[in-house]
Amino acid sequence: MNELVFVGLGLHDEMGISLRGLKEVKTADDVFIELHTSLLPDFSTTRFEKISGKKLLTISRKELEEENGEMILKAAEKGKTVFLVPGDPFIATTHVILRVEAEKRRIQTRIVHGASAISAVIGLSGLHNYKFGKTVTIPFPEYFSETPYNVIVQNKRRGLHTLCLLDIKTDEKRYLSIKESLEILLKVEQKKKKKIATLDTLAVGIARAGSNNPIVKADFIKELLICDFGGPPQCLIFPGQLHFTEAKALVVLAGAPKKLIEATK
Repeated sequence: MNELVFVGLGLHDEMGISLRGLKEVKTADDVFIELHTSLLPDFSTTRFEKISGKKLLTISRKELEEENGEMILKAAEKGKTVFLVPGDPFIATTHVILRVEAEKRRIQTRIVHGASAISAVIGLSGLHNYKFGKTVTIPFPEYFSETPYNVIVQNKRRGLHTLCLLDIKTDEKRYLSIKESLEILLKVEQKKKKKIATLDTLAVGIARAGSNNPIVKADFIKELLICDFGGPPQCLIFPGQLHFTEAKALVVLAGAPKKLIEATK
């Protein structure tokens, strides 16, 4: 059967794949993997190949985006092909284009979902999922954009939280940090002056969600700027209007200032 199965790898290492996903890998004719849309800090191709008994074919950003994943599609036209993707296959990626093209070629497609960074960081923060607005990515300084700042403004006007994903370039081993992201937003604040990203603005920094020892810290920006979050991947949350249970969660789970609870009563 010509088939393309998209399998999520989860968030941290080769143990993040589901049992169902691993079964799909073991029964595939060809197994492709991309590791550029997100970072899996402790993922080992060698260990995964030993666990699955399959040889992994790494596909580059160029092969996937500029060549439209033709290598994967040709394999799927001949037999069962699995495409391994960090996190969840269709969260914050453009892999839907590949799936659409496969269906156009009469290649059956299926999805085995994996843990997503988006749900993981929200869960770690203790904030209510249904109170999040639009998610935005903060780009590297050379691709400077005011869009992240504007999205935070729009969400806060509605009382909603904002999840800010931070830019990465895995092929260059570059990962935007929480400190760098805050500095970018502070520069926009100096221009716009909407009091959305000041030194006294509450934010939540999260590093290495999905690992055994993630860092979750809620505090004012002036404190987060000097906090050591360690290695990537990292992200930011700008809370909107807090429910008192959310404020308590930030204090207990993320070390936020205790006066936050009093402010929501």
